[in-house]
Amino acid sequence: MQIETLNIPAVKVLTPAKHGDRRGFFSETYNREALAEAGIDIEFAQDNHSLSAEKGTVRGLHFQAPPFAQDKLVRVVRGAVFDVAVDLRRGSPSYGRHVSAILSAEAWNQILAPVGFAHGFMTLEPDTEVVYKVSRRYAPDHDRGILWNDPALRIAWPLPEAEAVLSDKDRKQPLLADMETPFA
Repeated sequence: MQIETLNIPAVKVLTPAKHGDRRGFFSETYNREALAEAGIDIEFAQDNHSLSAEKGTVRGLHFQAPPFAQDKLVRVVRGAVFDVAVDLRRGSPSYGRHVSAILSAEAWNQILAPVGFAHGFMTLEPDTEVVYKVSRRYAPDHDRGILWNDPALRIAWPLPEAEAVLSDKDRKQPLLADMETPFA
């Protein structure tokens, strides 16, 4: 597995090996022991799977507050996304900054967004499916977020705001400046 560190070193892009022949392919998309040997020692508790029917669907920017804060290992099994992680760790030199990556079924890459980051994505193709592991179960009372298009974040989303497809929840998230981060 290839592991690439992004400009905020806590966030990484992982690309598993993919072995193919005339029958199709095989890929070990997650191996806890191999990741632990690479310094990524996370025990995942839940797998999630989403389908976004329309290009431009935004899901995020989400996180869970402690004690249910989540590490996320995100991959695309159909289509492509512009994936974003925003540093919410108070005192971090990169607090309020973000990193992004294009994840796609074709590239077969994944992003690791650790505890302390808000995470979200915008789909680049219709009928995009995303599968992700989280290190804590979903806890609705600890579910939080920040506004996906907060100008202070300066995220260069690949499609115009007018083309974004959002849930009511994601339209109403607070600005980063109006949110008290729960991460030390």
